[in-house]
Amino acid sequence: MTGDLPTRPLGSTGLTVTVLGLGLAALGRPAYIDLGRHEDLGVDRSTGRMERRAHAVLDAAYAAGVRYVDAARSYGRAEAFLASWLEARGLAPGSVTVGSKWGYRYVGDWRMDATVNEVKDHSLAAFEQQRSESFALLDGHLRLYQIHSATLESGVLDDRAVLGALAELGSQGTVVGLSVSGPRQPEVVRRALEVEVDGTNPFGCVQATWNVLEPSVGPALAEAAGAGWGVLVKEAVANGRLTAHGPGPVRAPLDRVAQRRGASADQVALAAVLDQPFVSAVLSGAVTPSQLESNLGARELDLDDEDRAELGALAEDPEAYWGTRTALPWA
Repeated sequence: MTGDLPTRPLGSTGLTVTVLGLGLAALGRPAYIDLGRHEDLGVDRSTGRMERRAHAVLDAAYAAGVRYVDAARSYGRAEAFLASWLEARGLAPGSVTVGSKWGYRYVGDWRMDATVNEVKDHSLAAFEQQRSESFALLDGHLRLYQIHSATLESGVLDDRAVLGALAELGSQGTVVGLSVSGPRQPEVVRRALEVEVDGTNPFGCVQATWNVLEPSVGPALAEAAGAGWGVLVKEAVANGRLTAHGPGPVRAPLDRVAQRRGASADQVALAAVLDQPFVSAVLSGAVTPSQLESNLGARELDLDDEDRAELGALAEDPEAYWGTRTALPWA
């Protein structure tokens, strides 16, 4: 236990994570695709203001016992904000398990009106550059490094040069993983499970989107967990659709369960993730300490069969779910 927040092994990687971690996707850049962002953050999105906000949420998370933090090269200045927080608080390596990702570049230039915010590049050159950047910022703290949104189309899981470089990184003591997104998540996870470099699979962890609207990757994640991989779940509240900011028709079943349980919609959504036996940890995407406090309440909920049946009826066709997500505005 860390405080009153339970810990779990991250598969067979040797790393330990708290059941709820903090993701910095929405805290490291001015614009993101979460609903209600203007209400949550206001108009001041300067780098200084966003860094102070990130530090405040990190402080609240640490005080509550959260000991896993997730970042990425494409999350604007998320890695830099995390590094400055670790230094300011005097936290030694190992005090917090830190994961980050390579494969996308942030190109939004800290503008709210940027037409393009991030660009994918899964080449060996991109890996080498971004690995250098990540470790320069988080050296000593960075324990998990993942391909960011690996896809079959990018060819990264068939690129022998990249896979060899990942295996080498793993041999040096950093756990190697991948994150997945999109309607083909199950296929990508299963393809990654088949990868071999000199007879060994270089991956030990997968980070995927699983929520009550998009549970299709569940069986593949169960297979990954069965193979000894750690499983991290992102977007548990579907970019705000499963919170108080979400549309009423989607939230109605959540609200009914929440009312029975004396909880909030976000707590029910996160509890549904923690209810899955394959999950090592679920990420909170909170941008305020109060949101984080609410998210933490999910660990107190034990869903029953009636709850599961009601929430199970929310599942959407994966293509429709990801089409809706793609259409969300950066705000």
